[in-house]
Amino acid sequence: MKKRLLVLGLCLTLLLTGCSAMLDRPYTSVVAHAEHPVTGEDDSTVQVESYSELVSAVLYFVSQSTQQGTVRLVNYDGDVEEDLNRACLEVAKDDPLGAYAVDFIKNDYTRVLASYEANIYITYRRTPEQIRSLVSVTGAGAIRAELGDALADFQPELALRVGYFAEDEAYITALARQAYYDTPAAALGMPEIAVALYPDHGTQRIVELTLSYSQDPDLLRRKSKELTARAEELTGQIAARQDTREGRLWLLYQMLPDWVSGLPDGASEGSGRSTAWDALVGGGADSEGLALAFELLCDQLEIDCTVVEGTLEGEPHFWNALPGSQSRNVDLSRGEFGSTYTDEQLLAMGYSWEGAPELDSAGEPEQG
Repeated sequence: MKKRLLVLGLCLTLLLTGCSAMLDRPYTSVVAHAEHPVTGEDDSTVQVESYSELVSAVLYFVSQSTQQGTVRLVNYDGDVEEDLNRACLEVAKDDPLGAYAVDFIKNDYTRVLASYEANIYITYRRTPEQIRSLVSVTGAGAIRAELGDALADFQPELALRVGYFAEDEAYITALARQAYYDTPAAALGMPEIAVALYPDHGTQRIVELTLSYSQDPDLLRRKSKELTARAEELTGQIAARQDTREGRLWLLYQMLPDWVSGLPDGASEGSGRSTAWDALVGGGADSEGLALAFELLCDQLEIDCTVVEGTLEGEPHFWNALPGSQSRNVDLSRGEFGSTYTDEQLLAMGYSWEGAPELDSAGEPEQG
């Protein structure tokens, strides 16, 4: 019995905290609830002998969305009433899963010969489906990847069990914004993002995001599919003719004037025409939409490319960076298709962005 209880505690510990060996690299897993040893005729009865096993038993009930469970306390030396109340409060307030899923927990107990039998009553504010869909991640890269998948499918909500978390809501919002620009085919309008953390302290947290889109998700999925098909159609012409990165990039520059459309006359930057769909399918896009369109085309051609968010002469502006031995930047909104610029050239033209190099009085990068 002790061996079986040890397995119960170990399984729950791994389920709720993750593995410290994963700390230094991104890690994502969908956690399936393990089978746990129980006594009695069903999964709603568990036997324990210590306070830590009691907490594990209550957590087990929560992980299974059990509304009423029974705990048999045998050979128990602690104060049963005090420990039951403390264990229920600890799970409901301090454990990430409990803080996220539980509304409240109450209990009662009776003495049965030399042991005790306690009933645990749990009221939830999350559905069993929401509890089962929790994804365990470790590292900013894994969080960003899960956010990208949710945005690509226009999901209305996402809940992540994050290990070793020492950040805040603003950090998650920033990662979601980065993930948005990582997925140009689905970047059809930045959703409103609400972030909640459970509990409000500790290094093990559940991060819940609520995503509100400006258009119906089904409509956005259709537009994303149309946009992807258009990008595949265009880039297929290049892939069939060039098999090197540089060759594909050179040919892409030649094709861009016929493929993308900038803002129509009278429209201004930030006028809502800010998606790759506007640039490749619709009536024209601002710098944000053009940058997303260029990233999407590069993605189709397996060319590394990112969207850069910054300012131009103090106004919000977007362009693209092409990683390489020297920094190369592309800004399709200038209408100079095929022109690339170094970071220093952009700075001299009035561009600014986070992480930009500092220049000395002669306009050269400062030696740090």
